[in-house]
Amino acid sequence: MIDVLPPTQPYLRPQYPVSTERLLLRPLSAHDVEAIHAYRSRPEVCRYVPFEPMTRELISERISSSWARSELTEEGQALTLGVVIAETDELIGDVVLFWHSREHASGELGYVFNPDFGGRGFATEAASAVLRLGFEELGLHRIVARLDERNEASAQLARRLGMRQEARLVQNELFKGQWSTELDFAMLADEWSARRTA
Repeated sequence: MIDVLPPTQPYLRPQYPVSTERLLLRPLSAHDVEAIHAYRSRPEVCRYVPFEPMTRELISERISSSWARSELTEEGQALTLGVVIAETDELIGDVVLFWHSREHASGELGYVFNPDFGGRGFATEAASAVLRLGFEELGLHRIVARLDERNEASAQLARRLGMRQEARLVQNELFKGQWSTELDFAMLADEWSARRTA
C-alpha cells in the first residue's frame, strides 16, 4: 500500500530569480517581448506546440495577462518563467509549470526555447529547475510532459530529465491539419528524490 501524503504547501511562491548553474528563471515582463518574439514567431519552433507563430502584439497581450503570474495559488493555474543566461542576461526561452490538481498533487511541465541556443544543455537545466519547484516547493506527487512524437528533441529532453515514457497515443488528435501521435512522459516525487540523491 502506498502512503498518501498531502502537498507540503497549498501554493508556490518562488524567490526570484530562481538560479541554476548558468541560468536565471524569472517572471516575464514587457521588456522581454523582442526576445520572446525571436523564437515564438518562428514556424519551426511552433510546428509541434499548441500555438501558431506569435506576433509582438500577441506576446505583449499575454505578458500583460496570463504570463505575468509570479506564483501558483490555485489548481488550474500555470506559471511561465523566462529563462535567462546569467552571464549575458539574454532571454533564450521559457518554461511553464501547470498545476492540474490539488487533490491528486499533479502538474505538467512545458518548455519552448530559441533554437539559436540549442545543444548546450540550457533547456535541460531550466526544465530541471521547474521540476524542482514542482516537487520540492509546491509538493506535487506527479509531473507529466505531453508532446508530439515527431518532436524528437523534446522527447530527448524529457528522457534526459529522467522522465519515463508511459504512453504512446497513436493518432489521438487532429493537430494542425495532421493526425498527431502523442508521447506521455512522467516522473513521481520519489523518483525525483532518488535522482537528486544519486
